[in-house]
Amino acid sequence: MRWRYTLHVIGALIFCIGLTMVAPLGFSLYYGDASRMALAQSMLLTMAAGAFLYAVFYKSKNGRALNHREGMAIVALGWAAAGLFGGLPFLLGGTFETPTDCFFESFSGFTTTGASILADIEGQPKGLLFWRSLTHWLGGMGIIVLSIAILPFLGVGGMQLYRAEAPGPAPDKLKPRIQDTAAVLWKVYLLFTALETVLLMFGGMDLFDALCHTFGTMATGGFSTRNTSVAAYHSAYIDWVITAFMLIAGINFSLHYLILKGQPLKAFKNPEMRFFLGLFAVFTLVLTISLYRENYETVGETVRYTAFQVASILTTTGYATADYELWTPLAVSILLVCMFIGGCAGSTGGGMKCMRIQLLLKHAHQELFRIIHPRSVSRTKFGGANVAPDILSSIQAFFMLWLGLLVVCAFVVAASGVDVVSAFAASLACIGNIGPGIGSVGPADNYAHIPHLGKIALMFCMVLGRLEIYTVVILFVPEFWRN
Repeated sequence: MRWRYTLHVIGALIFCIGLTMVAPLGFSLYYGDASRMALAQSMLLTMAAGAFLYAVFYKSKNGRALNHREGMAIVALGWAAAGLFGGLPFLLGGTFETPTDCFFESFSGFTTTGASILADIEGQPKGLLFWRSLTHWLGGMGIIVLSIAILPFLGVGGMQLYRAEAPGPAPDKLKPRIQDTAAVLWKVYLLFTALETVLLMFGGMDLFDALCHTFGTMATGGFSTRNTSVAAYHSAYIDWVITAFMLIAGINFSLHYLILKGQPLKAFKNPEMRFFLGLFAVFTLVLTISLYRENYETVGETVRYTAFQVASILTTTGYATADYELWTPLAVSILLVCMFIGGCAGSTGGGMKCMRIQLLLKHAHQELFRIIHPRSVSRTKFGGANVAPDILSSIQAFFMLWLGLLVVCAFVVAASGVDVVSAFAASLACIGNIGPGIGSVGPADNYAHIPHLGKIALMFCMVLGRLEIYTVVILFVPEFWRN
């Protein structure tokens, strides 16, 4: 393990994070708010720290390709560094009373979780709110993927970084060179970001609000500039635009690339995308039937609110246009199921991912078939292709780790003084990168009341969920560090 080499690469990533603070600083200067000094100081400190690590360990490059262990270490430590340095504007700006709260908001942003501690969001300086939303957008497609796309001078094994960071069981390599693949994904991401921003401005949002809500949508993060989230706009047009783009963000971005290349039929044949959209349609229909007349007077109004909330929770975005805890028990139960499932592999969504759920169901069906027909020879297929046994084994292990870590985190949060329901809901919302849960962390509440120990455990959960468990957990296995 070449630690000097690893720190050299992390230094470059930290420097890039500092550069991105220019955008919120610009908004702060434009609006003349009180966050400009905190943002300027944070930018300088972050860039200085990154440049120091990069320069001091520059000579440590010895020409060898980045190995598997170094790639995972860079990704895990890089995200930790992003969360820590991303909390500086909140810390220096006095946004929160404790450093833990500052870093919680930052980790929640970069991991696209959207679990917030802020109570009076609208009372915060514009520059800090923009930085808060920008952390979503950067974390959505991934800081590591961004660095591979625009910083090929790093000269380190791009595929190792990409596989360690990209969300989903099997990231797609669209181009022969990994830098080209990352660049393609970011171009698609930028295209949808620009399109949604323009559409939201047509709906009455100013540029600031449109950008912030677009960042939260495309990254499936959910930070809003309003205290009551998207509900504050009271606009059916805005609700439907954000619903559509949440669904887009929840689909594998490589499929969007195929559609933009003029191959929509090939994209629509993808079984995971059909499963994802099918779940959205079925859940929306069931919730509409459950809530019509019970909570809403017209069919149109019911479909509008249910479609938005199902898309928000299923894609793990976390925006809200209603307090779904006031809905029927059936509706709340379905939303809890959505929290477990999540978006598609290769999307910016969190959760278990639809592909894993599909393969687990197919494998369970296959085992039942074997019990009925013990002499039969059958294989699990996905999209017409046989799924290798080692992939199924990996998914089963992931499922057990995911559930096990969820339970452990819930116990830690409960031990810190939070009621059991809220502890499990908060842990699920954070490891699934969802944001709002139920109980005291529901859509009408926030995470400010959770004690420091619980917040630290939830921050760990956020990173676990964003980096797909293995990249973080493997660092705690002693064999990982042995030569």
